[in-house]
Amino acid sequence: MDTVRLGKTELVVNKNGFGALPVQRVEMADAVYLLQKAFYNGINYFDTARAYSDSEEKLGEAFHYVREKIVISTKTAAVTAEGVRKDLEESLRKLKTDYIDIYQFHNPVFCPKPGDESGIYDAVLEAKQQGKIRHIGITNHRLAVAQEAIDSGLYETLQFPFSYLAAEPELKLVESCREKDMGFIAMKGLAGGLIHNSACAYAFMAQPQFAHVAPIWGIQREKELDEWLSYQSCPPSLTGELLEEIAKDKEMLSGEFCRGCGYCMPCPAGIEINNCARMSLMLRRAPQNAWLSPEWQEKMKKIEDCKHCGACQKKCPYGLNTPELLAKNYEDYKTFL
Repeated sequence: MDTVRLGKTELVVNKNGFGALPVQRVEMADAVYLLQKAFYNGINYFDTARAYSDSEEKLGEAFHYVREKIVISTKTAAVTAEGVRKDLEESLRKLKTDYIDIYQFHNPVFCPKPGDESGIYDAVLEAKQQGKIRHIGITNHRLAVAQEAIDSGLYETLQFPFSYLAAEPELKLVESCREKDMGFIAMKGLAGGLIHNSACAYAFMAQPQFAHVAPIWGIQREKELDEWLSYQSCPPSLTGELLEEIAKDKEMLSGEFCRGCGYCMPCPAGIEINNCARMSLMLRRAPQNAWLSPEWQEKMKKIEDCKHCGACQKKCPYGLNTPELLAKNYEDYKTFL
């Protein structure tokens, strides 16, 4: 079973990390069963966030009796010191624990530092000194913020989108973390649902140059968990058909595309941007009938109501021209009807 040392934290986790955002969509009993099945099959790292509705509560219910045997990371999106303290206390209560292994700033638009105007780093550092958290991390979707966090030396882990669709700048981030002995936690290893072959994704992450990378897979269903668990005993090899599929995906998904992160939301016109802006790709990479339903036709039609206010474009961490992307996807969508 492959493991990853998360840099200077000295935490050692299973190469299969459990991304617990999706468990907020299932009933408590089902979530607890899924989480415990993962644990009893060797997964010891679980990532959640205060923003993931009842995800923390479900982890607390599943693991309060084996707390010392697992690694938990959670996140705060608070922008004030008071907000951070409130989030942390709520996370501790929901998780039924008195400490967080890795406490992360949740996709801030800047790199928090001691003494800055926000005071949020100081609040987290205070919590670390009190023993409420053990390591300080940051998550982001912005290359500049992520690089600044690495260079600052203030953070022990970075969580960033990473998959075999990564371009040179993302690969440089991964290498920078290795050089700085900083844990690299890879989110969106399936590129927000655009990668369909989990064996390809797992084999890519298992390459020697990514031995320090800890992927977290968003898991909602037992069959998804079973897929990842199967690779622990029978790891896929990055050869032949898998390499061909990766090459095809890179060709199709090269250039600018919406990752579906949702940071552009909400839209004042009610457009479901994070899905509508990548509809062309979804139509070609998933069963079409689901995307051509009357419900989705109505959602896509809302693009006609775009106010061109520019709010989504300003909030996009990838610098996409979102209104233009929406318009192109809508025109393409209509050709399928």
